Amino acid sequence: MKNKELKILLSAPRGFCAGVERAIEIVEKSIQKFGAPVYVRHEIVHNKFVVDDLKNKGAIFVEELEEIKDKSRPVIFSAHGVPKKIPEDAKSYKMTYVDATCPLVSKVHREAENLSKAGYHIILIGHKNHPEVIGTMGQLKEGSIDLIQNEEEATNYKNKLDRKLAYITQTTLSVDDTKEIIKILKNNFPYIKEPMKEDICYATTNRQMAVKNIAKNCDMFFVIGSRNSSNSVRLVEVAKKSGCENSHLIHSESSIPYGQIENCNTIGISSGASAPEILVKNFINDLKNKFSISIDEVEIIKEDVVFKVPKKLN
Repeated sequence: MKNKELKILLSAPRGFCAGVERAIEIVEKSIQKFGAPVYVRHEIVHNKFVVDDLKNKGAIFVEELEEIKDKSRPVIFSAHGVPKKIPEDAKSYKMTYVDATCPLVSKVHREAENLSKAGYHIILIGHKNHPEVIGTMGQLKEGSIDLIQNEEEATNYKNKLDRKLAYITQTTLSVDDTKEIIKILKNNFPYIKEPMKEDICYATTNRQMAVKNIAKNCDMFFVIGSRNSSNSVRLVEVAKKSGCENSHLIHSESSIPYGQIENCNTIGISSGASAPEILVKNFINDLKNKFSISIDEVEIIKEDVVFKVPKKLN
């Protein structure tokens, strides 16, 4: 029997962003320079495949510096950024450290510091307990930044200290995620200061636009990425909102729903900013075993952003 024909719309850009590529390169170059093991505080990026690959090369992942038995070994801070206290702790342990914080996240950190120095009380729009949010809030002394996660919290927010207000956002949220919250804040606090330039990361915006562009033409949509990857989870939501209700995250423990795909003519595929392209290829190869496939890569914008690794690793 001839395999069912299936059309794949492959979303582009997808997958690794410049910040993720830089962070992975920092770990690999650190292993080359300092030898194994090197320690990494928190998952360097939120993807099991990447983390396992780096473990095999000689990286040891820890959540806190205290866990590192041999403090003579270097430690790398993840792409999500860390509170100010962490590099200070590393110095007091006399540890060598390399900061792999994404430059776009570092930009938000500097913005928060500058606003605070200028006398503003800061509102951060983001998700509680996400490492990027923990890192950004940890740039300033406690009580300088308030977190707002949703429209309800924005509506109920009171300027208790009666100070000038400014807002910043988690980089991996989209313009759509933050739009309503910002509208409410501007209504309630007409003089609130907005970021000089959008905090939203270019890669988040591009990947979401690409998904929006094709989701409406798909019977099912798949995003390759990890469950703890904020931007991957968002991409699934974007696909659903953009007209493909039947959208799913494919993570390391997912099984492919062949039965459902059987009923589709067109499926869409994208991947989160921390998902390597090999995972997309593997997924498509699995589908090729069951279906007769044609692939149409739909690119909305060419990305040519590159972030350099720290000089000390060259």
